[in-house]
Amino acid sequence: MEVLTGSCRLGLWYVHVYWSGNTIHRIRFATTAIPGDVPSLIRQYCAGRAVDLGPLETIAIHDDSVYSRIYRAVQEIPRGKTATYGDIAHRVGTSPRVVGQAMARNPTPLVVPCHRIVAADGIGGFSPSVEIKETLLAMEKKAPRKERVAFCVNFTIQETQ
Repeated sequence: MEVLTGSCRLGLWYVHVYWSGNTIHRIRFATTAIPGDVPSLIRQYCAGRAVDLGPLETIAIHDDSVYSRIYRAVQEIPRGKTATYGDIAHRVGTSPRVVGQAMARNPTPLVVPCHRIVAADGIGGFSPSVEIKETLLAMEKKAPRKERVAFCVNFTIQETQ
C-alpha cells in the first residue's frame, strides 16, 4: 500500500503525517508544511477538537517489546491527563529512563500521546520543542467537562497544569 504524506497546522507548527489507510507510519513536527492531506481525525485533533485517535493504528505497537508495552500504556492515558515517566515505568516493569528513551523514539506522537508523559518535577522534554508539548497539553485541558473522566490503571494520572 502506498504511504501518503501531508501536513496540517498546530499553532505555529506543522504536523507532518506519513500514513496509509488507517495506519500512521510517522508523525513529525516542523516549521514548514509539506503538501498533501492528513487523516481527518488528526486534522480535527490539531484544530482543537476533542476527538479520539484510538481508531488510528500505529507502527509503534507491533510486538511485546518493552517499547511496545510502554506505547500501549501511554495510549491509555486520556486526553487532559498526564502521567510521569516513573508511573509508566512502574506499570510496565522498567525504569523511567527507558520510558524517556521510548518517548524520544516514538515514531507516531499524537497517536501514542507522549506529550502526556511528564517529569516528576516538571513538564519534561519534547522534540523538537517543549513548546509543542505545552501547546498540546493546554489544548487538551480545554476538552469539554464530560470527556474529562477519572482514570486509574495502576498508576497515578495528574491533571495538566
